[in-house]
Amino acid sequence: MPKVAVLGAGLTRFMRRSLETGRELCWEAASAALREADLTLADIDCVVMGTAPDAFDGVHMKGEYLLDGCGAKGKPYTRVYVGGGSGVFAPIAGWYHLASGAFRTCLVMAEEKMSPTQPHPQGAFNAIYDQFTERPLGVNLLWIFSLEQMRYMQTYGIPMESIAKVAVKNKRNAKDHPSAQLGGDFTVEQIVNAEIMAYPVTRLMVSPVTDGAGAMVLCNEDFAKKKGGKHVWVDGVGWNLDTSYWTNRDLAYPQYVENAAKMAYKMAGIKNPREEIHVAEPYDPFCYKELHHLEGLQLAGKGEAPKLLEKGFWDRDTTTGIPSSPSGGLLGVGNPIAAAGIMKVAEIFWQLKGTAGARQIRRTAKRGLAQAWGDLMQVGTVVVLGT
Repeated sequence: MPKVAVLGAGLTRFMRRSLETGRELCWEAASAALREADLTLADIDCVVMGTAPDAFDGVHMKGEYLLDGCGAKGKPYTRVYVGGGSGVFAPIAGWYHLASGAFRTCLVMAEEKMSPTQPHPQGAFNAIYDQFTERPLGVNLLWIFSLEQMRYMQTYGIPMESIAKVAVKNKRNAKDHPSAQLGGDFTVEQIVNAEIMAYPVTRLMVSPVTDGAGAMVLCNEDFAKKKGGKHVWVDGVGWNLDTSYWTNRDLAYPQYVENAAKMAYKMAGIKNPREEIHVAEPYDPFCYKELHHLEGLQLAGKGEAPKLLEKGFWDRDTTTGIPSSPSGGLLGVGNPIAAAGIMKVAEIFWQLKGTAGARQIRRTAKRGLAQAWGDLMQVGTVVVLGT
């Protein structure tokens, strides 16, 4: 299998913005990634953009609109979109561009501007559901995921306090992230007793509305060798698309994540994920989703992730467990949909490179994974990086 390396990554600050356009955010992230890779746009052969529906940014043909901000003028350019999974699927698309032998280098971008003056994102979500059986219910993500959280809790006997500890952990970790929107010290009681959005989901269990962009520079093996030095490599990629009819599935377990993870593990030659993955960035737009996804990633048994959380197994400073969301995740850093996913991949890159600063985990890490989820609880995207 052709090898693909990661040379650099960059993020904007994750926050609500009224002045900067999505194109400007893209250029800020791209410039940071190119600086870390010690390359210029002249060294980039192609560009991949991952970004969610046009309605989120309030512009038509968003891929074309963002093109020049991504540095893609005059270059082969591809936009990919699988909802919230886009930020991890974009590096997968970049990997394909390079592993195919068609290009030497690829600038991978992800952007979302969720807080301008166009309708709230929840207004767009209702339009993606089945127009006869679901849309008349006035669907929004909050109450759908309250159903999923409730199913998960009841199936395995998980108390609200265990779910809330994910927010406590991730918001605390985010205090050390320069891009973070909601880092801070919270208690379990504060999380549980916050305003109820759709029972049992409280406001502090939900990631915020965020604007931001992220970028990564990938290259093929020959280019990496010419650059010299040690590199972080893409060891495995995986994705899965389950049925859009979420009412037909048992919401207690994310089968789509398991399928995507097994595809990535097979490519990476991983037989025992719990022993061979040393750091993880699972997708956490809601508290319970991190636990849900850790189980789908085969890093814990069904219903076991909350018990391991109680023991500190997922803490950033663990030396025997698997640090989970040492960045602070979406709950702490922010959730500019696609950009949140690429932030996860970038964090694993920095952890393996040893340049995560105050976020650097204590245990030695040779392999890590990033995972994202999207659309109607149906998309799983996974990238495994290694040294």
